[in-house]
Amino acid sequence: MDALTAFGVGALTFMMLMYALESRGRAFILAFAAGCALSSVYGFVSGAWPFGVVEAVWTLIALRRYLTR
Repeated sequence: MDALTAFGVGALTFMMLMYALESRGRAFILAFAAGCALSSVYGFVSGAWPFGVVEAVWTLIALRRYLTR
């Protein structure tokens, strides 16, 4: 497994874990937003720009949820 693939697997695993834990508190919503941002970076760097765009949008949605909760 190359470094980019390992980064992507780590970012997506972190993002999904934080999503599962969101009900435990605001900090997990912020962590989910960070996971989405990392996944977005992975999408753009790997050349899967549509994935990168979608994850960037999810980052903004999660940040809004964090701020309004």
